[in-house]
Amino acid sequence: MIADIDFIKLSGSGNDFICIDNRDGRFDGLVSSGEVGHFARTLCHRGMGIGADGIVFAESTDILPEVNIFSRFFEPDGSEAELCGNGAACFIYWVTNNGWTGDGEVHVLTAAGVVRGQRTDTRYVRVCLPLPEDMATDLELTVDGRNWNCDYLLVGVPHAVTYVPDVEDIEVSHWGRLLRHHERFAPRGANVNFVQVIGEGEIAVRTFEFGVEAETLACGTGSAAAAILAARRFNWPRKYLTEAEPVRIRARSGDVLKVWATLHDDGTFTDVCLETLVRGVCSGRLDPELAAEALGRGGG
Repeated sequence: MIADIDFIKLSGSGNDFICIDNRDGRFDGLVSSGEVGHFARTLCHRGMGIGADGIVFAESTDILPEVNIFSRFFEPDGSEAELCGNGAACFIYWVTNNGWTGDGEVHVLTAAGVVRGQRTDTRYVRVCLPLPEDMATDLELTVDGRNWNCDYLLVGVPHAVTYVPDVEDIEVSHWGRLLRHHERFAPRGANVNFVQVIGEGEIAVRTFEFGVEAETLACGTGSAAAAILAARRFNWPRKYLTEAEPVRIRARSGDVLKVWATLHDDGTFTDVCLETLVRGVCSGRLDPELAAEALGRGGG
């Protein structure tokens, strides 16, 4: 039986996450059951819970010898996500702060594969993501009478990227929701990234995230997808696609993220790494009433 529930909340360039330690297995029953969806929805609800873009559980693993720790990501709608770039950065910041994984690079097992990460200074974390897949370009999509030209890439999770003159002029909540559910991305849908090219090697991105079902202040995997697809589409110098120089991404939060990647002659990408700024927000223990509600014991 779960008694006290301790947590820490961190923000990765505007994406905020509730982190919970389950290395001793005390939450195994919750995480493996359908009840975890209600738990995530309750805690992520802004104004009624802690409020967050997701929950991350830390779990021990001996599945692979090269893996330090296992993470499970749950969205605010209660669904489980294979990966979250900024969530992984927050997770790595948290576990290294606690000394759980030793010094140097951390290897985190996620549902999308192994993510590598390390602190680059006191606040920045670099995360190297699973290899992108299923790239598609110049998709012509129509929603609500408006035509959109999109690129698509699976970076742990699916992302559609479309290019606009000014991200400030886009109703992200409206167009993002419609594109997110477009039949081209059925049955699951896709995260939708609206990209403005500021200049060579620099873009601004606004993202409508599935699972959150709203615009977020940043998106790590979306930034990675947008950066490498924009570099390819606009034929930027090879330095942006050989790890020599990062693409800089202005997030909605105002932070600047960096993405490195290597594009090979056969069109595949490797060495996709994201650098994001992590901030500690708060830590504590759930109020017993909120904990009971999250665990389905509120009696209401």
